[in-house]
Amino acid sequence: QVQLVESGGGFLQPGGSLRLSCAASENIANMYRMGWYRQAPEKQRELVATITRFGTTTYAESVKGRFTVSRDNDKNTVYLSMNNLKPDDTADYYCNAKKSVLGTDYWGQGTQVTVSS
Repeated sequence: QVQLVESGGGFLQPGGSLRLSCAASENIANMYRMGWYRQAPEKQRELVATITRFGTTTYAESVKGRFTVSRDNDKNTVYLSMNNLKPDDTADYYCNAKKSVLGTDYWGQGTQVTVSS
């Protein structure tokens, strides 16, 4: 069982920046993939960004050029750096981990991000 703990959420104005962190209870260097998803009120959870053990990244079209996912294997932590935030980015952000392609999805408890003027 992988434990994931997110932090870094908050309230900020449009155009602002924020960095989310996800601390894992296990060595993330062995994880097949880690990533971030988000869920806005009354909407389905959607993929934001992922990073594989080889460093390959993917992003939702809506965040490309604004968000960056990265990992620090020494700290067993994955980050999501978010710039030029927009009101549409308002959501609960969840960290996700998979040990293998067909493996179990592990989730954190989520951290809230609110972007509003």
